[in-house]
Amino acid sequence: MATVLEKTLVFPSTVSSDSLTDFSLPLTFCDTLWFKFPPVERLFFYSLPQPKPTFLISTLPKLKHSLSLTLLHFLPLAGNLTWPPVSPKPIILYTPNDGVPLTVAASDADFDLISGDQVRQALLLHPFVPKLNITETGASAIALQITLFPDRGFCIGASCHHAVLDGKSTTMFMKSWAHFCRSETPVLPPELTPFYDRSVIKDPNGVDMSYLNMWFELTGTSNPKDDPNLFQFFPFQDVSSDSVRGSFELTRADIAKLREKVLSTWEKRQPTGSGSAKPPLLTSFVLTLSHMLVCVLKTREEDKDDQEIKRKITFGFTADLRSRLRPSVPENYFGNCVVSLVDSEDKRGVLKEEEPLAAMAGKVGELMKELVEKDVLESATETQRKLSTLLSEGTVIVGVAGSPRLGVYGVDFGWGQPKKVEVVSIDGTEAFSMAESRDGSGGIEIGIVLKKRQMDVFSSLFLTGLQIHHHV
Repeated sequence: MATVLEKTLVFPSTVSSDSLTDFSLPLTFCDTLWFKFPPVERLFFYSLPQPKPTFLISTLPKLKHSLSLTLLHFLPLAGNLTWPPVSPKPIILYTPNDGVPLTVAASDADFDLISGDQVRQALLLHPFVPKLNITETGASAIALQITLFPDRGFCIGASCHHAVLDGKSTTMFMKSWAHFCRSETPVLPPELTPFYDRSVIKDPNGVDMSYLNMWFELTGTSNPKDDPNLFQFFPFQDVSSDSVRGSFELTRADIAKLREKVLSTWEKRQPTGSGSAKPPLLTSFVLTLSHMLVCVLKTREEDKDDQEIKRKITFGFTADLRSRLRPSVPENYFGNCVVSLVDSEDKRGVLKEEEPLAAMAGKVGELMKELVEKDVLESATETQRKLSTLLSEGTVIVGVAGSPRLGVYGVDFGWGQPKKVEVVSIDGTEAFSMAESRDGSGGIEIGIVLKKRQMDVFSSLFLTGLQIHHHV
């Protein structure tokens, strides 16, 4: 599916002496939450009708050179996650001679199928995803792959260690790389210049070590520093050949319909004269997540062949903390600055409600309220307790990868916006992806991976769930 042409390391540019000295960052509790979570894998597809020789002679060197310039500003990404004997917890360490693993490949696969919106086999995208380097002593922060589809386009695959950076930092890095590739200026704009001061994230109660210990308990690690598998990831399910990937979109009009459905249900339930009661929080994110959860629950319920139907199922999502911490953290903070919120109750009972969408929106809204009503460290500690229990019980946690706020379709290397952006890592983690609609219309693009028999049911439910029935 993809023929490897080159495997190399791309080093930070030496135009500045910064790349000639060590650079390290301690992990915060926002990072250790993800210590053994599988890497986030994204593919950015670009239309570019160039023959192979032209791409290799002109385009590829431009991509490599701009990557080298970018890494000078993002030294931690050229380094590794490691745990020195003298350190109380893992750190991200860059040393001179460190570089980002880059694979260059070519593929004769059908570019329109691979980068399209139609339902297709999930495994089709796997050849374009690079693997992080994992050893007994550390893990690479990021791995990249550039795959050429001759005369059609190319794809940039990025595998990112989630303990090193969150979605916002990943997108900042990709936009910085794109900035250097398409412009002659050697300077990054302020919003793309990473901020590295870790002291802005306070953790007086040691939540960072609580998260690490949670992972060690889940993987049976008693003496982490002597464990040869310390940097191996927590195992999630394998992707089977009958898993398919589907793309869906909720337009602004669709989201307005969902809001109308929930509000009309809510108003019917209110006692007469209770005008002071507040409706649930109905942001685009809440409505999209609620609609997806109801469709997933109904799909699983209807699938008589699903052996996992007896497993409890709940949901969770991450929320950006940069503007929520006090004092606030700069938007260009590099690393993880997110909190994970998890509902610990089995959600299968929601389908017994007269209006499951409204019931689910209420549940999602309640969890969102924690961001406002609870202290961040209190929420982080509570999440650790919930996750420990849910993961050890084998509960299915439906999560969300990405966010419409990241602006992944703004990553333009000089050949136009991406034709398609995919989060491949949702394949084995019970999550679905969210991004902004690529046409800039304010809608939300969703990616999900299911068994083929389930996808047909899900597609139907997704559409019928948008219909509004007005009762006379």
